[in-house]
Amino acid sequence: MKKAILGFGLLTGCIVVGAVWILSDDPSVYEPTDLSDLFETPDNPLVVTETSRLEDEVIIERDVAIITRDGTRLSANVFRSKAEGAVPVIMAFTAYHKDDGLDRYPDIMRLNAQDDFDLGQINVSPWTIWEGPDPAYWVQQGYAVVTIDSRGYGKSEGVAGVLTEQDRSDFHDAITWAGTREWSTGDVGLTGVSYLAIAQWVAASGTPPEYLKAIMPWEGQTDSFRDVQFHGGIPETAFTAFWSNRVKEMATETSLPPTSIIAFASVRPMLMRWLQDNLQPPSGIDLESITVPALIGASWSDQGLHTRGSFEGFKRIASDQKWLYVHGQLKWAVYYSDEARETQTAFFDHFLKGEDNGFDTRPRVRMDVRDTLTEYDVNYEENWPLPSTVYTPLYLDASDATLREETPTNEDVARYDAQTGEAIFRTTFDQETELTGNMKLRLWVQTDGAPDMDLFVAIRKYDTAGEEVMFYGKTGFNQAPAALGWLRVSQRELDAEQSTPQQPVLTHARSLPMDRGEVVPVEIEILPSSTRFAPGETLEISIQGYDQFDHPTLAHDATINEGTHLIHTGGRYDTHLLVPVIPNADADE
Repeated sequence: MKKAILGFGLLTGCIVVGAVWILSDDPSVYEPTDLSDLFETPDNPLVVTETSRLEDEVIIERDVAIITRDGTRLSANVFRSKAEGAVPVIMAFTAYHKDDGLDRYPDIMRLNAQDDFDLGQINVSPWTIWEGPDPAYWVQQGYAVVTIDSRGYGKSEGVAGVLTEQDRSDFHDAITWAGTREWSTGDVGLTGVSYLAIAQWVAASGTPPEYLKAIMPWEGQTDSFRDVQFHGGIPETAFTAFWSNRVKEMATETSLPPTSIIAFASVRPMLMRWLQDNLQPPSGIDLESITVPALIGASWSDQGLHTRGSFEGFKRIASDQKWLYVHGQLKWAVYYSDEARETQTAFFDHFLKGEDNGFDTRPRVRMDVRDTLTEYDVNYEENWPLPSTVYTPLYLDASDATLREETPTNEDVARYDAQTGEAIFRTTFDQETELTGNMKLRLWVQTDGAPDMDLFVAIRKYDTAGEEVMFYGKTGFNQAPAALGWLRVSQRELDAEQSTPQQPVLTHARSLPMDRGEVVPVEIEILPSSTRFAPGETLEISIQGYDQFDHPTLAHDATINEGTHLIHTGGRYDTHLLVPVIPNADADE
């Protein structure tokens, strides 16, 4: 297989042309090529698999009609081998237009090619849609690939929603169509990242067609309100606004409320909750009804977008055959990486081709345990949360800004300016310690100057020299802390059925303002992470009233903070950080 080594650069605001080389499998063969809108830079390379050798071997059918039960025409592209007979089918549903291949990548790369960002190496062919399966790879593995414009997007007819029950019906019809073609064995699997992952949660919900044999949702939200739009009840104001505008712009016709209404509601959690329940089409996701085998991609590094939803999906779907592939690196680079593809291929080979390759005996969880930004071990476990977890409270002590194993006897108060200050608490480990899972922060809080508080929490790691250890965050941000949590205190009411001692879940059913001088207990969900601390390394928890870092697509610019925040510790206040300690087997021997 030949590969083109490329990247993207910015010059006077435009993507400019650069010469690239096509590399053959034979290292002695090099062929120059010209891809007119791509420019090579060393830090954000794209590796494009050249497809000219395959063009005589692959049948490509574009804009194939799939007629849904209500007569709407969906548009599909089909890639399949001329040499093969009937083969299993891999499908992806997109709102980003199935005919936009590599021409979408420069735009995405340009937006994210900034200081403190690293997108890694993305391996795709020119046939690959944004965040979708690569037909050049999968056809050579013995599959047909079908990519479909969702209703109302690209060349598909109809009125667009956002992954609604109508979309679920459409996806079921498309799966049935693919399962009944003469070139199909009747075995259909789904794959894709982000929107294309969420579409799989929708397609697998309810009672999907018998032809759907497996799904592979790679980093996709499962609860838009909690996962993305309102972090702990605090409005997310960067990505949410961008994406809602983008999907409306890309739709031919949409049933979504006007942009002005969405913008008004997007900073008011109770109004948005009402809007979603009453005006927007209902979500097509019903996790508890999903029973098909699933390989779920998740990451520690997509906090604020898809981290929470991926883990919730794994925990809540009803399938007896489900696996979790967890990493802490770069979303797109990992999805198309050799290691991930080996796992993906073995999964589909087992469940779509029926190969006895031992995939069903693999450990259910593969995960990175992080030491630094790029240094990590890969561990294998049998479930999530990890069964061996020892949830351990570390008590905050405002008298000396420490985290302690026992509740401080004396009561004290940490105070900080709600708009510019922070409260930090630290502990230094005297032995190697792995923390893997959700953390929970229980605080007793008070505000001086406002009836509400927005709290932003970060878990940070410091090495033995006192230097902060950074990790990857959303969209390749390489200056992120280990984990994040958020809470608007008026949204503190817990859902008693969904909450666990380790993971609080908010109802978002009503607003509970604070009375003047009132001290209230709150529980803050800190998103899943895995971090190893060596002896002499330090864990810090930071609490403040504004974002823990600047990020172009993860921001909360509609906070309600004024005056001073107070955190009560010690005595009658059981203020603590609950951490998921994984026992060190070597230390126990």
